[in-house]
Amino acid sequence: MPRNSNKQIESVMSTKTKPAPTSASGDAAPSDTPTFRTNPQVDAKIDAYIKENPKYWAYVQAMPRERLERSLVLNEVRELDRQQRIRDGVMKKIDANPALKRAYETLVKDLPDDQKDNVIAQLARTTRRAVARSQGQHQQKPEGVGV
Repeated sequence: MPRNSNKQIESVMSTKTKPAPTSASGDAAPSDTPTFRTNPQVDAKIDAYIKENPKYWAYVQAMPRERLERSLVLNEVRELDRQQRIRDGVMKKIDANPALKRAYETLVKDLPDDQKDNVIAQLARTTRRAVARSQGQHQQKPEGVGV
């Protein structure tokens, strides 16, 4: 099974719209049913993937609905686990550096206690991405040759 297959399943399922279920009297149910957006670029990627992987597409189509639903939920669980591991790693690095920890605590001193750790982790991730991006730009600049 291809590596990106789980994202493809999620994308395929999220681009379809469901009709409103009917009540016992045959009337349409209240409009609390979700509507799903479609994105032409995403649809094109999905179509290309399906065309390139017909065996996998046949496998997905043969799956029972409950299995597809559980696969989609598993993707969400994996994503949440990944986010938690990243957050734990960021907080571990902050906790290991007392000066850095004091700096972040100063930034969030006025926030409610239940929000502080999440905001610190978010600030640290944002800072880390900005630093990595600026370092990447410095490495990509071509060196000039002096004459």
